[in-house]
Amino acid sequence: MTEPTEKQPLLAGIELHKTYGSTPALDGATLRIWAGEIVAVMGASGSGKSTLLHCLAGIVRPDAGEVRYRDRELSAMSDAERSALRRGEFGFVFQFGQLVPELTCLENVALPLRLDRVRRREAERRAAEWLTRLEVDDVAGQRPGEISGGQGQRVAVARALVTAPRVVFADEPTGALDSLNGEQVMRLLTEAARQAGAAVVLVTHEPRVAAYADREIVVRDGRTRETVLAPR
Repeated sequence: MTEPTEKQPLLAGIELHKTYGSTPALDGATLRIWAGEIVAVMGASGSGKSTLLHCLAGIVRPDAGEVRYRDRELSAMSDAERSALRRGEFGFVFQFGQLVPELTCLENVALPLRLDRVRRREAERRAAEWLTRLEVDDVAGQRPGEISGGQGQRVAVARALVTAPRVVFADEPTGALDSLNGEQVMRLLTEAARQAGAAVVLVTHEPRVAAYADREIVVRDGRTRETVLAPR
């Protein structure tokens, strides 16, 4: 794939349209993401922001428009190629973590590496490093049901970053947390992503969460509008 430049975005969704039944979710939405930046995608419930994220991540195919990653169109990729992209170059953090309850926290973080056929010892070594960086190494041997929501989200962030992705998609990552835990998760997520050089697409409806971003994109009725943020 072509490497992005200062003039060429790492990831772009251009004039995206998506309809579910008779309800339009996206109506010409456009969003460009440059390497290493954090972009907040804001909007009311039902505005289309999660659909936009799913299209950018190659989870959902738009009805019209195109999504380009490193100047290659996602719709031109096979299902296997898109799956490999989501497993290796994209990372994901969801509102409720979506950790595997039967696995320990260490095993959850190591899971993307194991799926990519990394040997167990190496995968767990790298997973342990990320648990330490996200300040949850003390819960490595516990299962998700045995830890707090804030700890679980930090484990989910470690899992998203363990493969050294180029883009992290975070969909309401603090939506199930209180304000204190939410601030902690956002601080650690953004610090770790910046250190790793990963871009972050952050879907949220909370201004305090969006304040961690470099840019803010507002989605309304399936369309996008950019807002310039003051330095944090």
